[in-house]
Amino acid sequence: MKRHVLYGILALVFATNALAQSITVEFWHALGDPKRSGWIQQKADAFNKANPNIKVVPAYKGSYPDTLQAAILAARQGKPPALVQIYEVGSQLALDSGIFQPIGAIGGLDYSDYIKPVLNYYTIGGKVNSIPFNSSSPVLYYNKTLAKKAGLDPSVPPTTYGSLLRACAKVAAANLGVKCFGFNLHSWFFEQWMAEQGAPLVNNGNGRKGRATETLLTSTAAKNILNWIKEMNDNGYYTYTGKFEDWDGSDAIFTSQKVVFHVTSTADLGNISEEAKKSGFEMGVSLLPIADGVQRNGVVIGGASVWVTKGITPQQAEAARDFILYMTNTENMAEWHKLTGYYPVRNSSIDLLRKQGWMAEKPYQLVAFGQLLKTQANEATAGALIGPFQQVRRIIEEAIQKVLTGTSVDKALEEAKSRADAAIREYNASVK
Repeated sequence: MKRHVLYGILALVFATNALAQSITVEFWHALGDPKRSGWIQQKADAFNKANPNIKVVPAYKGSYPDTLQAAILAARQGKPPALVQIYEVGSQLALDSGIFQPIGAIGGLDYSDYIKPVLNYYTIGGKVNSIPFNSSSPVLYYNKTLAKKAGLDPSVPPTTYGSLLRACAKVAAANLGVKCFGFNLHSWFFEQWMAEQGAPLVNNGNGRKGRATETLLTSTAAKNILNWIKEMNDNGYYTYTGKFEDWDGSDAIFTSQKVVFHVTSTADLGNISEEAKKSGFEMGVSLLPIADGVQRNGVVIGGASVWVTKGITPQQAEAARDFILYMTNTENMAEWHKLTGYYPVRNSSIDLLRKQGWMAEKPYQLVAFGQLLKTQANEATAGALIGPFQQVRRIIEEAIQKVLTGTSVDKALEEAKSRADAAIREYNASVK
């Protein structure tokens, strides 16, 4: 009889242990390159070792749009992952999908350490919906070696449209056999230049006071941007690969010393600085050039955040929260920044990087951090909330391309507004 009791107790202990180890947290992400996905797996392994009752399982699910769509489909089938990495412009679509819960609703969160302009993007309707993870913004990269050859002072890079035009005139006059300026044809940069002017991209407070119903693509701010791009192109100063959203191709133009000035993401700081050394030129980094006559307002955060789904148990939700807080803690975000160039999202991480001497070793990072930390937290820099954002982006990119091939700025923007507004109306009707 005593033996039966002992067996019963042991069986109960084993069952309890098995139950304690049964919390699985699937984390679907869109970072497929080995360096970044490997880092995520390392953090999951470390977390799992420290928490034997939880098993975080990271999985690469393709591009940002593919990852979001896969999560929505899985949720509809009753098998959602606990955590999903969603790119910033997928925020409205994520909300409308109905499959996510605001991470703040789980509790146990302190937002005071997160960089305000970063957290501002993911705060919607007064609720923090997700935790920032890989965050970035654009800056001006430039080839100091070529700038000197053109008679420019590399210590005084251009910070406005007008000063960049004047610098490009000197580059052209120097006959160096290179173009002056490039950025990949991506709407993200247009969105940044709107925000720097304090201008929303869509109505209703950039979609944050109410659902956006129309774009503001024929505004003075939008015309400022395209008129400048047109002038740069008409003078032969601008170059790109001819493809939409060609990040790698555009970077290659700069690192192969075929262009003096280049605008791209802070997330590329590490890779581009390494390539610059290999190519034998000194690289400089400066603030994103802005329209003349406007006060610098700041940038919209790019990258992605991590969301928690609804269709999971409370225990899974808490475990998911604990993992994302661990992955984005002070030390890990400093490490993530060093590895990738993405912002570390926490003020304490920036302090740690300073103490470690990272900022002194990588002074160009100070430019990127300074630009972000001085960004005004408002509706323009919070970024637009648009359901069909991916579609609207392509419409804007096509408008820029039309201007590059001879269409007037007014006509290109009017056509873009009409098409984008129609896309928004169609989307809004589908979610009512």
